[in-house]
Amino acid sequence: MQAETEIIVRKKTLLVLVGPTGVGKTETALRVAERYGCPILNADSRQLYREIPIGTAAPTADEQQRVKHYFVGTRSLREDCNAGMYAREAVDLLTRLARQADGDGRSYEPFAILTGGSMLYIDAVCRGLDDIPAVSEATRLSVQDAYRTKGLGWLQAEVEQRDPKYWQQVDRCNPQRLMHCLEICLEMGRPYSDYRTGIQAPQHPWQTVTVGLERPREVLYERINRRVEQMINAGLEDEARSVYPLRHLNSLNTVGYKEMFAYFDGQLTLPEAINLIQQNSRHYAKRQMTWFRRQKDIHWLQAEQDYETQLDFIDTCLRTL
Repeated sequence: MQAETEIIVRKKTLLVLVGPTGVGKTETALRVAERYGCPILNADSRQLYREIPIGTAAPTADEQQRVKHYFVGTRSLREDCNAGMYAREAVDLLTRLARQADGDGRSYEPFAILTGGSMLYIDAVCRGLDDIPAVSEATRLSVQDAYRTKGLGWLQAEVEQRDPKYWQQVDRCNPQRLMHCLEICLEMGRPYSDYRTGIQAPQHPWQTVTVGLERPREVLYERINRRVEQMINAGLEDEARSVYPLRHLNSLNTVGYKEMFAYFDGQLTLPEAINLIQQNSRHYAKRQMTWFRRQKDIHWLQAEQDYETQLDFIDTCLRTL
């Protein structure tokens, strides 16, 4: 009776698999999910959109046949989504999955895998949401107008001056995040980072184990370059042309599409666009690793190792709970 009670009250384990773009998260997640018989929840903010599977390296139909996936191609580009919206849906789903796993006799195996490279999305699920103040329409429009007039360089300088802490963490080429920071700074008279405390942390019915995949920089960069070439061969240009009329949407303000749109507009040649996608993807991978390195609870795993060694490493991490 006591053993049965322990199974019921024991928190279930969520395995969080992170790492930079191109490191090999998809295949590792698939193999781990197959080993433990659990589903995968995508935490890549762009793989949510069904219209752009090539440029986001979304799991293929065959890969989704191997393991049950959630949050892949479930939204249209025209639908708004942010870390808070995603976290609410993901936490609801994970809560249901954890309850379904109650009493299944598992001791340490994960009931689900959360994987992706969108740092804010993963943090929102695992650490909770920040209590960010509302911004007036006047402030928002003022910042937007100034950005349109003065450009990205001005916006970057304002954020760096007003919130140096956030400046060290933010994607500096993402005007939406920079504008949001500046709006809060202007509205409240305090740095945006003061409000990013995660005080609304959810009460999860699970515990998390986070494993990070890494590769030597030169190997990772070469993989990124090859993957961009594979995307081009798979039809990235046609995919980008199909969504070109929607280029004003925030969901398309991302690596792979911004460069292709510049090519369509005559600002770049195709070879220049491809080279710029590779370069910006490498820069993004570097920013991701900087973010993840600040997290002290990540167990780092060399993705160069064979899959059996990787699985044994993850198995050991899970058993230490």
